[in-house]
Amino acid sequence: QVQLVESGGGLVQAGGSLRLSCAASGIIFSFTAMGWYRQAPGKQREWVATITTRGITNYADSVKGRFTISRDNAKNMVYLQMNSLKPEDTAVYYCNQPGANSDWGQGTQVTVSS
Repeated sequence: QVQLVESGGGLVQAGGSLRLSCAASGIIFSFTAMGWYRQAPGKQREWVATITTRGITNYADSVKGRFTISRDNAKNMVYLQMNSLKPEDTAVYYCNQPGANSDWGQGTQVTVSS
């Protein structure tokens, strides 16, 4: 039913930028808050950013000032603009509804080299 497809990851040098995309289906997107999460090898998945249906955003302290979450309700898309990337940002990035415990997509790998 719910499908979430992340894309846009890749390999970048520290200080570089990357823009991630998330295509959502099987939900009434305009009624749904969305978030980005990430998981590094051997670590728990952590919350990165959230955007409400009205476009109000919140960020984890670790990415505040560097990342920007946005959405396009007409396209059922969520984006994550990542600037000033650091090696500690290396992880698989996922999108999902805040508080979700299912329906995770395949994620997209972000690797930041020193």
